[in-house]
Amino acid sequence: MTTNTVVTINKLVPSGAPTLENFKVAAAPVPTKDALKDGEILVRTLYLSCDPYMRGRLSGRTDSYVASFEAGKPIDGLGVGVVEASSHADYKEGDIVTGGAFKWETRFIASAKGFTKIPSTNGMSPASFLGVLGMPSFTAYVGTITLCKPKQGETILVSAASGAVGQMVVQLAKARGLRVIGAAGSDDKVQYIKDLGADVAFNYKTVKSLSSAIKDAAPNGIDIYFDNVGGEFLDVALKNMRPNGRIAECGMISQYNATAEEAYHIQNLAYVVMKKLTIYGFIVSEYYTTPAYGEFIKEVSQMLRENKIKYKMDEVVGIENGPQALLDLFEGKNFGKRVVKVSDPAHRL
Repeated sequence: MTTNTVVTINKLVPSGAPTLENFKVAAAPVPTKDALKDGEILVRTLYLSCDPYMRGRLSGRTDSYVASFEAGKPIDGLGVGVVEASSHADYKEGDIVTGGAFKWETRFIASAKGFTKIPSTNGMSPASFLGVLGMPSFTAYVGTITLCKPKQGETILVSAASGAVGQMVVQLAKARGLRVIGAAGSDDKVQYIKDLGADVAFNYKTVKSLSSAIKDAAPNGIDIYFDNVGGEFLDVALKNMRPNGRIAECGMISQYNATAEEAYHIQNLAYVVMKKLTIYGFIVSEYYTTPAYGEFIKEVSQMLRENKIKYKMDEVVGIENGPQALLDLFEGKNFGKRVVKVSDPAHRL
């Protein structure tokens, strides 16, 4: 093989919906171990993660918690790969690594500082470290457990409950004895939420009234709302919260592609005061160095060993299909955690 597939940004998109024209998939020379500098590793990409936060990186804005992509340069983000060559003492050929500095390339060279070695996959797919044992699940843990501190018998509402984060929120909440209400945008996703153990699940696209659907599901109100979508759903949830309720603000994907004219304007913010609500905005990367991360790994690993967790992955094959895989995320076309499979762990491209 004499070429390396690379996905770069053609043009940034400050507002509105990005399209395939904003990306470029091209061939480039394959990096070799001879090009390694001290402290670097040559990585063959196995899986790349498609995540909602990446829409903000397509905007070009400079006031976010994460830097925007740069036109003409490769996309980067979370991924899992295998080390093919190393000039760093802690990494050797064959090591499986993960981290947030994965370039959207078949192979790439980078500083080893941006990566973490996975000791053993224990028979699990390496993609699991982008899902059930990765950032989305830890996000669910931080928002639900660390911040909102659920109590047995409380009621939690989860939007996008079949997604990468939502499906873990449902299961973590059920494990603590909460009454769980989940919402999603298709009937098969609703069925999956029920299969996870949710007490009530509904299709927000087909209900006659979102407000009535939430009210019917929780006539006594909501104690915790885990928000993945923002917009109208957040607005209606505010109205249905119980006094001293808590809201985990994880994401607002319904608004990421909205122009100024299309943006939904929240009308029920007064309930934050009237009902003494607490809204937690959080960035999960800030919690990896806290006790919460160790607690998460311990609990979820144990649940996995006991087969008490289900986790749905949504795999798209081929790095050349990466741009469309990412764009589909903003239209809700994914079902579970969306990843792009670039190569097989046992196969050298």
